[in-house]
Amino acid sequence: MVYCYTAVGDSLTYGLGALPGSGFVPLYRRMAEEYVKEFVAYDQLGIPGLTSCELYERIRRDPQFRSSLKGAAIITISAGGNDLIRAAQDSETDFRPELLEQALSRCKACWQGMVNEICKLKKGGPASPYLIRAVGLYNPYPSRIEAAAYVHRLNGFLSGLLPTAQVYSLFAGREQELLSSDGLHPNAKGYRLIAEQLNRLGYRPL
Repeated sequence: MVYCYTAVGDSLTYGLGALPGSGFVPLYRRMAEEYVKEFVAYDQLGIPGLTSCELYERIRRDPQFRSSLKGAAIITISAGGNDLIRAAQDSETDFRPELLEQALSRCKACWQGMVNEICKLKKGGPASPYLIRAVGLYNPYPSRIEAAAYVHRLNGFLSGLLPTAQVYSLFAGREQELLSSDGLHPNAKGYRLIAEQLNRLGYRPL
């Protein structure tokens, strides 16, 4: 038997900041393979720069995304970091609370839409049972209280929506150790921590 794993998301799913094969997707695939004792094929559909709403549109309309998700027994989603980054860039020198609130509201709505759309796709699909996991956010702006509040609120929302790999506390205070030279994306060690947190969520109902 072959299990299919589809990873959709932003630059974290893509693995930006680490060498090929060192992102969380291939690492988590191997961990899943050890659990199910079968070969796990994977489709890495990460696009750097995507916001949560842009990813939602891909899931709704892109034939490649829809076909891959429909056949997947394991699904991971990473989104939300770029929503924060764009709000920060639009705020120029200071975070503007109203922009963060707008970004958070849009992000929550699009996350809910993504999960609903995937569940609709899976009805009658070939992969049953299946699981969906979210990748929680760390804080790319550790010195900013406003950014930390955004991340905490989104992570709390995600935990109520579906099983979520929470990595905030693992990255906090260890940014130099776990982030790549750009200061935004994980390095290989950071991606391994994300994969390990996903693995700790288990594999029910597989």
